[in-house]
Amino acid sequence: MAPPLPGPLEHLAPLLSHYGYWAVGGVVLVEDFGVPAPGETILIAAGVYAGAGQLDVVAVALIAFAAAVVGDNIGYLVGHLGGRPFVQRWGRYIFLTPERFAAAERFFGRHGGKIVVVARFIEGLRQANGIIAGTTGMHWLRFLAFNALGAALWVGLWVSLAYVAGTHIDTVYAEISRYQVYVLVALAVLVVALIARHLLRRGRRQD
Repeated sequence: MAPPLPGPLEHLAPLLSHYGYWAVGGVVLVEDFGVPAPGETILIAAGVYAGAGQLDVVAVALIAFAAAVVGDNIGYLVGHLGGRPFVQRWGRYIFLTPERFAAAERFFGRHGGKIVVVARFIEGLRQANGIIAGTTGMHWLRFLAFNALGAALWVGLWVSLAYVAGTHIDTVYAEISRYQVYVLVALAVLVVALIARHLLRRGRRQD
């Protein structure tokens, strides 16, 4: 028997009970090319189900990983072929307003591949990640590599935590969300430090 899902996961129980792995793959896929969908939430819920023996944890992880990579690559293709005019015209339907897109694009342009990995864990950037990479002209193989790494870390983190924590995952999720800002600040500081070190080394070589 499937375990009762806690708090914000509860509404996904019928979807997971009826469609199982298809629900995981489908929701993660569409979220990752910009459609507003609870991709992270269903990933966590599927991990809880796997911990209760209702789903296979390896299958959940592999399906979610494949869906995340494919979804972001669809987003990349949309951004690459459609460019800014496409985003400016249709972005509002997936809550990607011109202001949000411009801010995300500036942030993306400064940090390149690193942000592809980090964006996987940030609501809003996760959905727009591929579209922005395609629009800004990031090389596809570079995007693919960083995107796959980010997807593996994202899926591995949430599936593992949900699998182990079970129905207590809502408490774990709340604590992680509480400290997410501090983690993001720390990551930003690390990125700035790495960029500064790179610039200093380049300046010394030129001297």
